[in-house]
Amino acid sequence: MSRAARPRPTFIPSPSAEAVLAESAGDAAFATTLAKGLVVLEAFEAGAMLGNMEISLRTGIPRPTVARLTHTLTELGYLRHEPALAKYGVGARALRLVHPLLADMPFRQRARPLMQDFAMSVRGTVSIGLLDGPSMIYVETARSGDVGHIPDIGMPIPVVSTAMGRAASSTLPMWDARVLEQHIKAADGAMWDEFSDAYRAGLQQCVERGFATCFGEYMPAIHAVAAPLFRLRDRSFALNCGIPAFRLSPGQLETEIGPRIVALAASIRTLVKESAATTEPGDRHKKTAK
Repeated sequence: MSRAARPRPTFIPSPSAEAVLAESAGDAAFATTLAKGLVVLEAFEAGAMLGNMEISLRTGIPRPTVARLTHTLTELGYLRHEPALAKYGVGARALRLVHPLLADMPFRQRARPLMQDFAMSVRGTVSIGLLDGPSMIYVETARSGDVGHIPDIGMPIPVVSTAMGRAASSTLPMWDARVLEQHIKAADGAMWDEFSDAYRAGLQQCVERGFATCFGEYMPAIHAVAAPLFRLRDRSFALNCGIPAFRLSPGQLETEIGPRIVALAASIRTLVKESAATTEPGDRHKKTAK
């Protein structure tokens, strides 16, 4: 099949910024300056204040270009400047970019009471995540009051080493699943080498049991279980539960928490009446599972 004829993946591919800029070098329709500005915004992590040189090192964009971009983004309100530190942080206007996406997911508010009840009952966290290339992005979360690990909306976690990532990936059509593996390998080859077997085992778990498990691969102190939630307009969502390992008895995650998270996912689907969503992740795997 020629490159032009290949189907586009239905998940958001999210290649690295450097890869996007390199691949689009000959594309006359590609706005390179705009892309670099967005790359600068993505360089910031929670609570981070960065100077122009730090941003340059993180993004590979030359420092003079970074200086012009940070000045422009500050003038627009997407960055804020701290003169005493000669550093920048994310500005309040950036929140405007997030709201339309979250507002397009009204099921979050309907699901949250059920998620909160579940989180309190297991003394853990319950979250919904959206597949974004090699990452999952939290779009809703609930927790009991005595959990050290605090997921937050907008926070990314790896697909390959988490139960949530494996559960969401299990909803993909076969072609998209292959493309996703390529993106994961390209994003972090060492992580793929370490967790690929567990990742594929998690996909098979979703076929056979309806959920995937994670015994500290992402965070050693947290054991987690996740179930596919649905595919909505070609976006894959999963529901997970994370519990401090010391609160779990042997086998409890698989025999009790796993079936309960599957039931919670079904309740959320019923609640939000997503009858058009794809909820059978096992179809594409059953043909190839040995």
